[in-house]
Amino acid sequence: MAVGQNSNSRKGARRGGRVEFPPTRSAGYLVRDAHRAFQRLLEQRIAGSGVTRGQWYFLRVLWSEDGLSQRELSERVGMMEPTTVIALRSMEKAGLIRRVRDDEDKRKTQVWLTPKAKRLRNQLLLVALGINEQAAEGVERDELTTLRRVLARMTANLDRLRQ
Repeated sequence: MAVGQNSNSRKGARRGGRVEFPPTRSAGYLVRDAHRAFQRLLEQRIAGSGVTRGQWYFLRVLWSEDGLSQRELSERVGMMEPTTVIALRSMEKAGLIRRVRDDEDKRKTQVWLTPKAKRLRNQLLLVALGINEQAAEGVERDELTTLRRVLARMTANLDRLRQ
């Protein structure tokens, strides 16, 4: 048995010496598939506002906590810093953010939302909320609560393994 695996994870995995693991039994595959469906619809529905899917992730974080450093923002969004710099440059050109050098540490740059980005908050969050509601059609409230709890636990487990 591989390190970090429990015996339950291997049950029924082999049939005649061949490993069987169909995508429909893979939490990772199903989460990725659902995520891609959410992304496609979100991208389609926010396009009219002039915000790209890539910009959405940064806005989502900044709407919760404005004035983060580029490094903090990069970490929260889960992107490499060079990618973040490119995204922020396009957001600045689009009038969504402004970057300001930190008064105390000139090496740091803080990212602030513009009034335009702040005005888009409710509109775009309502779009995301609508997509979530449509995705949850036919799913019981307690099932959604369980889903969120399970996904948070699995994410924490995987994050712990990276360290």
